[in-house]
Amino acid sequence: MTDSSTAAAPRGGRAHFIASMDRLTRRLGGRLAFGADYNPEQWPESVWPQDIELMTEAGVNLVSVGIFSWALLEPKEGLYEFGWLDRIIDRLHAGGIAVDLANASATPPPWFSRQYPQSLLVDVNGVRRSYGGRQSFCPSSPEYRTAAAALTATIADRYADHPAVAMWHVHNEYGCHNWACYCDESAVAFRRWLQARYGELDTLNDAWGTTFWSQRYYDWAEILPPRTPSYNTFANPTQQLDFARFSSEELLDCFRAEAAVIRARAPQPVTTNFMSFFKPLDYFAWAKEQDLISNDHYRIVDGLGPGGATHDLVMSGDLMRSLSDGAPWLLMEHSTSAVNWQPRNPAKVPGQMISDSLTHLARGADGDLFFQWRASKAGAEKFHSAMLPHAGTDSARWREVTQLGAHLKALAPVAGSRVTTKVAIAFDWNAWWGVELDSHPSVDVDMMTQVRRWHRSLWEQGVVCDFVHPDGDLDPYDLVLAPALYLCTDPGAANLAAVTQRGGTVVVGYFSGIVDENDHIRLGGYPGAFAELLGVRIEEFSPLLAGGTVTLLDAGGATSTASIWTESITATDAEVISEFVDGPFPGQPAITRRAAGAGSAWYLGTAPETESLGRLLRTVCEQAGIAVPDRPPGLDVVVRQGPSATYSFVVNRAAQAVPIDIDGGTDLLTGESWPFGRLLEPGAVAVIARTPA
Repeated sequence: MTDSSTAAAPRGGRAHFIASMDRLTRRLGGRLAFGADYNPEQWPESVWPQDIELMTEAGVNLVSVGIFSWALLEPKEGLYEFGWLDRIIDRLHAGGIAVDLANASATPPPWFSRQYPQSLLVDVNGVRRSYGGRQSFCPSSPEYRTAAAALTATIADRYADHPAVAMWHVHNEYGCHNWACYCDESAVAFRRWLQARYGELDTLNDAWGTTFWSQRYYDWAEILPPRTPSYNTFANPTQQLDFARFSSEELLDCFRAEAAVIRARAPQPVTTNFMSFFKPLDYFAWAKEQDLISNDHYRIVDGLGPGGATHDLVMSGDLMRSLSDGAPWLLMEHSTSAVNWQPRNPAKVPGQMISDSLTHLARGADGDLFFQWRASKAGAEKFHSAMLPHAGTDSARWREVTQLGAHLKALAPVAGSRVTTKVAIAFDWNAWWGVELDSHPSVDVDMMTQVRRWHRSLWEQGVVCDFVHPDGDLDPYDLVLAPALYLCTDPGAANLAAVTQRGGTVVVGYFSGIVDENDHIRLGGYPGAFAELLGVRIEEFSPLLAGGTVTLLDAGGATSTASIWTESITATDAEVISEFVDGPFPGQPAITRRAAGAGSAWYLGTAPETESLGRLLRTVCEQAGIAVPDRPPGLDVVVRQGPSATYSFVVNRAAQAVPIDIDGGTDLLTGESWPFGRLLEPGAVAVIARTPA
């Protein structure tokens, strides 16, 4: 059984994502999705009618059901009990609430783990973990895969034609707790994966550089996962890189298998929830297997500095829109207030939940869902906030939830509209895995720090930015930034160079282009893959010690500071924009620009401090023809374009009211007209709809 509306276009492409989301929107009566994970099994059935009544009051139209229900659905092997699930799905349908139905494979029950102890995960130190939490299984376990497939088939057979089911939710947050297993079964699977990748042992030995440290393999059976070596020596870096690839792919194979079972039986779209910038899983590969992109995002309250949590939210939304190839996506989980799993979990201040939720919509989401509907009274997440808090409906949080529900109902016209931009950051999970391996020049070189800095600089200047794989379609972009592409394939490097040939601009950060896909150094001088494009040659790196800085001098005589990294650069065919004043390489270039093709290529051989980076990227944007709006700090404006109107999402995070430079329209949240220059109060949000004259 298939659905023609989602089967017409290849899975994982924009047309398919648009068709799948359109089908969901139509199922929801043309409205944006609003709801939560719903776990009725945690409560007496006498509570269920009240839940549905309150969901209706709040404007809920979609709930995820059954995510962690395996133990109740299959109390012993092969014995299934669906009575309670039948009853709640029927009740939800009668109440006008659609269901995102899970196949419940996320956490095997204790009976399964006890009966099949070999299915339990083994950590990098060779210790087999126990059950009692969640995701305690090995992704390569044949026992787990067989049981998960049988459960999935039974659920799909039962509910495929139920009118409440609007979509399918496979597993939950793949790899959140079991992103890699080092057991003997995983070793066998790893060898199979390597044989498929390399074919011959000689090819693998060459790729892994096994002549170093007497590591050459003469039999596939000799190869193991990169378990912790004795005496804490370094493991083979390409072995580590390949094991990261294998681990992501092995979990993806679990998804493929379960999704295939559902798709053979049910017509509704199938998805699994991503987790923003989750290092263990290559979401570019995962996106190709989805019918629509869905994501879980929670505020990180420590470690990102002032404003960092909001920026993380924005960056996450930009990534999901990019994985969806510009099509609308679904926010599957976020929190109404505090979470329970960070060291310190402050509550969201009044209005923050609404501004967070609408920020996700601004970045391309067509729905806001939460974890969870009703706050638990027991279990590990009992202090995690919910739509219906422990305090009940007589609470500020509940009143804000109902206000958000009204907002999303008013924003129904936004459904299906899209965000477009001419700026992208080249991002690759392989480069992320590679650059943060051990035995590198500096522990201060990590991919996400640089990506966050560059993306945040653009965001604070009002420039919307996509993320794109280096091998992906770069034609829509006039400006492509590569803050941290340590590993880059030949096709990826050629793809970036082609941007400049057609008149675009490329900006490359330090320690990029250094190795190929096998983590082999590109010889002849750094930056290897990008040397010709950038017109520079680097002989040697000299990372700075902790807290160290250097001074830069630009052509106009202005000075600034930089940190983390310096290198000995020769400008072979490039203009010197800034040079090092001090440090290991005084007088040598630090930042360069080269006219390349009809465009230009910039290189940053160090990490400029925040203000200098902002000025530099502003200059790059202006020279690339990218408009940089002149707006006060703290004002976030993103435009979604629909077939007959534009929708400007405006969030004021400043401490004072600010005038909005949008030429008229109607605020969908209030129904009021919006004249040019009208003030938006601190913490307020507006969504201004404008119809072209």
